[in-house]
Amino acid sequence: MRIALLTYSTKPRGGVVHTLALAEALARRGADVTVWTLGREGDGAFFRTVDRRVAVEVVPFAPQDGENVGDRIIRSIATLRAEFTSHAYDVVHAQDCITANAVGRCIRTIHHLDQFTTPALAACHERAIVEPYARICVSAAVAADVQAGWGLGCTVIPNGVDAARFEAASTDAARRRHWEAELGRYILAVGGIEPRKGSIDLLEAYALMSARRPDLRLVFAGGETLFDYRDYRARFDARAQELGITPLVLGVVADDELPFLVAQAEMFSFLSVKEGFGLAAMEALAAGVPVTARDLPVLREVFGDSVMYASTHADMAIALGRPRDDASTERGRALARAHRWDEVAEAHLEFYAVVAG
Repeated sequence: MRIALLTYSTKPRGGVVHTLALAEALARRGADVTVWTLGREGDGAFFRTVDRRVAVEVVPFAPQDGENVGDRIIRSIATLRAEFTSHAYDVVHAQDCITANAVGRCIRTIHHLDQFTTPALAACHERAIVEPYARICVSAAVAADVQAGWGLGCTVIPNGVDAARFEAASTDAARRRHWEAELGRYILAVGGIEPRKGSIDLLEAYALMSARRPDLRLVFAGGETLFDYRDYRARFDARAQELGITPLVLGVVADDELPFLVAQAEMFSFLSVKEGFGLAAMEALAAGVPVTARDLPVLREVFGDSVMYASTHADMAIALGRPRDDASTERGRALARAHRWDEVAEAHLEFYAVVAG
């Protein structure tokens, strides 16, 4: 079976991580897989090495000065559409709104639903939901949202997790020591400073918590995004100054260092206001790090009793300051181990056989 998986970027965002891991697991099961993407900012390859059994096609996508987000997305779609060769594949599987608009007839994984205010972007989002001939969601909560909003059914195939990689990092004291020496003790958030991640809420909660736990630093990692969050970042910086907080913003961390940064954290903050699954939080659980999550139905579905939930800044502050608990650590690790990419790949192959066979 010749499979094309498509993602919008080479950078380490959740959907891109999912695409690469799924492609490698499919290849391990004998599928002929090619991953297509756009090479933003001169990228000619993904943020990490990809299994040699997976073919990679990176379509050049040069930046343009003064281009707004809407125009960049429209140009992204047109650029990928001009290069993609759909006739070469038995299955074309888009992982996001941009690639679903670019490739025509396809399967689409809907990781989460976005809300756009500009007509062009709203239309792209709509087409990427209604035009694919089959849909996958990574959680039942997102599938229910699609059913409620569009009357369309989705097959639920949860994410996999490279649990062994993050669990191994938790036992490698020498590699973790670098982060301990550089950062001390810290609360970590991964994914950048943006509205969907609830970054300002984390500032508010941390300010309340730090009065009781002044030993814990606030650290942000990640941050590559297609969208323009400069206004939100300005509000974030202004609020941090008002609260007397100096968070450390690391930006994108090298892929081979990320597990050790995660494993060394005292607490992992996952206060997103919208999620489809929560891969970064699941990786933290695999590393034995406790997680404080916003109390959302989708996160209740995915994480059960393996994380601490909070809805208000006061409750978030209490949860963020709690010490590690051995029983919770083992529950979290067991949950992460249960999400195996090889099983996810097998479920995809069965799905492809039904809908594309």
